[in-house]
Amino acid sequence: MDTIYSKLTKCHEAVRAITSFKPEIALVLGSGLGGYADEIDVEDAIDYSEIEGFPVSTVPGHKGRFVFGRVAGAPVVVMQGRVHYYEGYPIGDVVLPIRLMGMLGAKSLFLTNAVGAINRTFAVGGFMSIRDHILYGVPSPLIGPNIDELGTRFPDMSSVYDAGLRGAIAEAAGAIGVEIYDGVYIQTSGPNFETPAEIRAYESLGADVVGMSTACEAVAARHMGMRVCGISCISNMAAGISKTPLTHDEVQEMADKAAPRFKALVTESIKRIGG
Repeated sequence: MDTIYSKLTKCHEAVRAITSFKPEIALVLGSGLGGYADEIDVEDAIDYSEIEGFPVSTVPGHKGRFVFGRVAGAPVVVMQGRVHYYEGYPIGDVVLPIRLMGMLGAKSLFLTNAVGAINRTFAVGGFMSIRDHILYGVPSPLIGPNIDELGTRFPDMSSVYDAGLRGAIAEAAGAIGVEIYDGVYIQTSGPNFETPAEIRAYESLGADVVGMSTACEAVAARHMGMRVCGISCISNMAAGISKTPLTHDEVQEMADKAAPRFKALVTESIKRIGG
């Protein structure tokens, strides 16, 4: 665990050698939203490859850099491409970017992703505000000796997704006329899509959507005392509900189609969160 914190501090030093920008909001861009970072008022950008020891995303559609700038006047650091557990990184490396953004000054974490819908009342192309999550088949990023510099040994997780931030998202959706669901996200390890039997099991656990990221990031952020919120873009119906085989291309295509509305929703939400 000392190695994890040592790597984190070295990454922090590397970033601070390039930029002194201090963000208030950290934004993680999921599938379909990669281009959003290019549309903000950019002040600095750092490729992940410029940060020694930093995990680099290998997933198509994930660019792989930090962008520092402003959205509606709010100072933000944007993670343009995230790291997934299924890429083979240790869970400590998967959440290192989240911890780094917190160390850079971000007090709120805004997570986005593309998901498969388990809840049959949800429509493909729609959005869901994350109310709670289930971490399933993925280790907690807090396993091992506690990093006292980041947070307490046994952090409370009864309200991972901040009610105030979720309220801001709901207000933003209403303001721009976008319908948004409210529900529970379950993170699985991937990279394979789930079987129909697994989807039925997740449904019985209370999950509304399923994805391969986000929950472990939220846990790491809450451990540090960051406020957390998240929006999922529903790119497909989950296995057994969908009548066709699932592909990454399908997920990417639907996420790209939803991107203009997703970007508008994120911007409007940040206006309220930043205020």
